[in-house]
Amino acid sequence: MKNKISLGSWITLGHFSIAEIMSKAGFEWLCIDLEHSVIDLFEAEQLIASISSNGCVPYVRVGANDPTIIKRVLDAGARGIIIPMINSAKDAKKAVSACKYPPKGTRGVGLARAQDYGFNFDEYAKKINDEVKVIVQIEHYKAIKNLEQIIKVEGVSGTIIGPYDLSGSIGLPGQYDKPEVIELLSTYEKICKEHSSPLGFHVVPSDYNLVLDKIKLGYSFIAFSLDTLFLGTQCRDQLNKINESIK
Repeated sequence: MKNKISLGSWITLGHFSIAEIMSKAGFEWLCIDLEHSVIDLFEAEQLIASISSNGCVPYVRVGANDPTIIKRVLDAGARGIIIPMINSAKDAKKAVSACKYPPKGTRGVGLARAQDYGFNFDEYAKKINDEVKVIVQIEHYKAIKNLEQIIKVEGVSGTIIGPYDLSGSIGLPGQYDKPEVIELLSTYEKICKEHSSPLGFHVVPSDYNLVLDKIKLGYSFIAFSLDTLFLGTQCRDQLNKINESIK
């Protein structure tokens, strides 16, 4: 991730067709959101299978830094985990440990889809500790204060900003133009660049220009919008053009 742009998107709708359509669009990875959606673990497994079968990397954003949830989505076949509200090195170490088998971590052993239901465990176990991506979300001012220690934790693949929660942590939710919020983001960028740690950001509006703006600032791990906004934006844009034309 350090040497190239890694562009993905977000899935909040629990139908496999959504994952299939988006994974065929050219994204490098797609993240299934278990934190702010009603997607359950059964649906998540179906989405993971659909994403991976189309040559795309399946990530899951879990709802909490919970080893049980992390273990279950990895067993379902996730190749990357995004963990919310990582505010300290201790939080980061817990997340990494949950993602890796002993001796590098404490992930329990199960025989599920990821291990070909028990028929390919040895081969899977040889590689997954090195291959699984552990992305920690930086979405609180405390995380910015502890950022150097967080990104130094062995096994952390990268970070991604949660801009709304980050601004909310100082009482300014969504007010990205406020100097205090700008300063937090600038500090994040400065520290990551100093330590050659990839900058991550979720660009929520479905406007490619905003992605290009982040790339110019040095961001390389970028989530571009999400399923509902891609769908809704296109519907609204085209209907508005029709309505304007027939006035």
